[in-house]
Amino acid sequence: MATFSLIVLMAALSGLGLLLCMVERERRRAEGRAAGMEQELAQRDRHLGLFARELQGLGLALLGQAARQPPGGALEGHARTLLCLAADVHDLAAAAAAPRRLREEAVPLAPLLREVVEQVSLALAPGTRHWRIAPDLAALVLFADRRALKGALVELLARAARHTREGDPIDLRLVQAEETLSILVEDEGAGLAASDLGRGAAGDGTRGLGLGLVLARQLLRAHEGELTVEAVPGLGARSWMTLPRRRLLRASPAPAMPAEARGRAGQTTAPLVRTGGG
Repeated sequence: MATFSLIVLMAALSGLGLLLCMVERERRRAEGRAAGMEQELAQRDRHLGLFARELQGLGLALLGQAARQPPGGALEGHARTLLCLAADVHDLAAAAAAPRRLREEAVPLAPLLREVVEQVSLALAPGTRHWRIAPDLAALVLFADRRALKGALVELLARAARHTREGDPIDLRLVQAEETLSILVEDEGAGLAASDLGRGAAGDGTRGLGLGLVLARQLLRAHEGELTVEAVPGLGARSWMTLPRRRLLRASPAPAMPAEARGRAGQTTAPLVRTGGG
């Protein structure tokens, strides 16, 4: 009887072991499928991001070419439509992206702002915008992910270029509070239809998220910050990149900014405008 019971127990243990092996095999297969799907999604997101940047560059180039034509022409309309499409693709890619890991370091704003303005200006050539960077903003050094901060700024400046006309001013200023500091991007949106300028606003004069800024908002939130947009149709827009004040490392001596320059095809100097002392 004892022998029979032992045989039954061994058979049960053998069956249980076989079942556990099957479960483990299926678990590994499921993990493999999940990893494969994750890689496919990441690759799709990268492709969407690249596609959005290509669309944005093409849209800015067309908008710059439209500067040679009378305002409100067909080319300008096509350029703005293309830029809106690029914004849609940016939002789609950002919505599906995995959480972002920051590589934080000391980031002097002066060279970063110069790079961003130059990138947008060269894409917009031969069209121009008058970029005016406040010296106190350029003097800051932040603790942040440089690549992420640059990405957010490029999106904001490209949006400002999309919502303005040839030669319009776009200001970058510093706004400080007790616990926060903000990079303010402000444009006048001169001559744009209310339906165009107000498209990303939550209401006239109210704060909302502008179209195509989902990625920029994610990058700011990864820094424990926030992105908001104020837009008044026919008057202009303000975009606030707000960060905790503890991310301010120091304020360097205000660098000497180059004199006003108009962005032209092949020009390597960004059109920065002196806004004060320094």
